Amino acid sequence: MTIIKPFTAEQERSLINMRQRYDAWIEAERELFAIPYDLRRKKIGEHEYLYEIFDRSGNGRSLGPWDEEKQARFEQYKTAKVALKERRDGARDALGESSRIARALRLPMISADAGPILREADRRSLLGSHLLVIGTNAMAAYALEAAGTFRDVPDETEDFDLAWTADEPEDCTLVWDMLKAVDPTFTVNTEREFQARNAKAYEVELLVAPSLANTLGGTDRPRPVALPEQEWLLPGRRVDQVVPCRDGTPARIVAPDPRWFALHKLWLGAQTKRNPLKRRKDTIQGNALLDAIAEVMPHYDLGGAFSTTLPDELMPYWHDWQRRNA
Repeated sequence: MTIIKPFTAEQERSLINMRQRYDAWIEAERELFAIPYDLRRKKIGEHEYLYEIFDRSGNGRSLGPWDEEKQARFEQYKTAKVALKERRDGARDALGESSRIARALRLPMISADAGPILREADRRSLLGSHLLVIGTNAMAAYALEAAGTFRDVPDETEDFDLAWTADEPEDCTLVWDMLKAVDPTFTVNTEREFQARNAKAYEVELLVAPSLANTLGGTDRPRPVALPEQEWLLPGRRVDQVVPCRDGTPARIVAPDPRWFALHKLWLGAQTKRNPLKRRKDTIQGNALLDAIAEVMPHYDLGGAFSTTLPDELMPYWHDWQRRNA
């Protein structure tokens, strides 16, 4: 029996529609995020000023005394914001319908808690450029890349693993601002500073490769420990898919090259210091993903050319899989 159960024509059609509608919605969301939160005309004493407002609390800064130029800027901003909101809301309604259909068709899904984090990261243009999904949630994206459902493979957990992948140094709190925008109850676990947890005990862990550790802002949080094995998740061709969540909303996942992810999972499954339950899950996922690549993902080569790029630590797992499938 093959490891992948192919999607039906109806399932494929729903995924295509959901991706198209998601792209339209997120484009409007990004444009809204790029403009000021609000502009307001304020009177202070005998004079009036144009203020840029940063947040719901009304914090902001003066853009200078009110004049014809500020009047024109204010009106242009209001017109543009109304138009963007109309685009966003129209796309959101159509997207909601598509994602509910996708859930009803029992497509691969991720938890409802992961969805808001992914959407906010995407709204801030962080997915793929600064953050990758590297935990079990990535399996849903790999299933969509394989155009089918994994048979008897664990594909969801109640935590969320992200990798920091920015090439250029950042001097702000990109990750922390994003998490707090999703849920202000997020706090850093003082005993595990690479982990944030909200009031519902949902955990988000941030990991980083040593080569990129210095690109994370010095005051950003959580604070990941640089792990050499994270370097293995950086090369290759990444997967980019929009998946349904269990609450009927969509989310975009950008995940590492599935070949590297699978071999990394097999390596994790062999680490005796790791939780035995997680080791078993890692091994199942790693073998299943390699099998799926061989079966239905020919755009990811698993041959000798790929093996020449592997570090010594991963070569035994590649050889074992090759022997098993000889």
